[in-house]
Amino acid sequence: MSVGIRHDDLRRRNRAMVISAVRRAGQPSRTEIAATTGLSHSTISAISSDLIREGILAESKASEPVSLKRGRPQVGLALNPEAAAVLTVVLSLNFLSAAIIDYAGQVVAEEQRRLDTLTMPRDELIRECMAIVRRRLDDPDLDVRSVARIALAIQGITDSPARAMLWSPITPQTDIAFADMLEDEFGIAATVENDCNMMAVALRWRDPDRYRDDFIAILLSHGIGMGLVLKGELFTGTHSSGGEFGHMIHRPGGALCRCGRRGCIEAYAGNYAIWRNATQMSEDSQPVADVSDADMRALVVRAREKDGPEREAYRKAGEALGFGLGSLFALIDPAPVAMVGASAAAFDLIEPALRKAIAQTAGGQHSGSISFDTEPNELPLIREGCAMRALSFVDQQIFAPGAQMRPGVRKNVA
Repeated sequence: MSVGIRHDDLRRRNRAMVISAVRRAGQPSRTEIAATTGLSHSTISAISSDLIREGILAESKASEPVSLKRGRPQVGLALNPEAAAVLTVVLSLNFLSAAIIDYAGQVVAEEQRRLDTLTMPRDELIRECMAIVRRRLDDPDLDVRSVARIALAIQGITDSPARAMLWSPITPQTDIAFADMLEDEFGIAATVENDCNMMAVALRWRDPDRYRDDFIAILLSHGIGMGLVLKGELFTGTHSSGGEFGHMIHRPGGALCRCGRRGCIEAYAGNYAIWRNATQMSEDSQPVADVSDADMRALVVRAREKDGPEREAYRKAGEALGFGLGSLFALIDPAPVAMVGASAAAFDLIEPALRKAIAQTAGGQHSGSISFDTEPNELPLIREGCAMRALSFVDQQIFAPGAQMRPGVRKNVA
């Protein structure tokens, strides 16, 4: 019996590897899939035949033969975008979005809304999240019967089983079991994910050579967050999503953070903190609820023009981030870092103080090898991470060996 179970698990894993290789490459040949996965040609041939028969894969048009090479052109394999779909929801400060993603990983439809998350009552916040999902599922221009998974990403702490939002700086509401609510309402499997963790998932998907075994995604926005991958695995805590880098203490008893504590890294590096220091407000003043992107862009312009309070605010942000990263590197050794979010566009103002601070820590002994990438828009990464997380579930669970194709997501042409 145990041999049979191991064989089924191996088949499921191999099928998922082939599907993932096709999704990443677009229309690879069987030979290219073999090179990517390490599976034998006979195994790939057998798996692809099954997947084509089940309507999960399709053979694409033959590519042109390579110049000066003889023989038949290799036939590519492509995912059937109608085989299944997932729905992603992103809830952040004063913002809610939802998107339908087809099985090939393309956005089919999306919706974005502005909300006052800081003052919205609990029931209203839940209703808004349920309503945006319902509108996507009820879209008359789409046949979404094939939605097999919902992934909701939130700025804040989620529980380790990925079922609930425990706490978030974007709302005074706590302990909202979004996954249970979504499943009860729509009958579709759901998870609740930390937004920064989903950024890390997306980065690994986009650039697996750079973001493979050990790397860090830092959110530089109104809040400061972190997605951490160690030894190829996304780090989560024993009880929660973990990775609350922004609320590590930079200066005990220091500037007031929007979490209510003092001296957090975020209280110096979050958009509201940079704005507070640039406008020379007291560190005891309440954090501004929201700073517009236009105001932050104007702040960056002034900081680049002359050495004044605006530039000093970015220096303080870099110092806080640098000491935090240096302490982290003392534990895990330096790793590639992606700076994501609105303030990543001002990384040139942040980096000098950041590197100087890292060099003063135990983790800074190899500071010269630390490299940074920047991505100023976090939403596409968060959404892509949710989609890949959800699609991986579909690959391994819905399309296990012997499963049949589900109804597809199609544009209504009637």
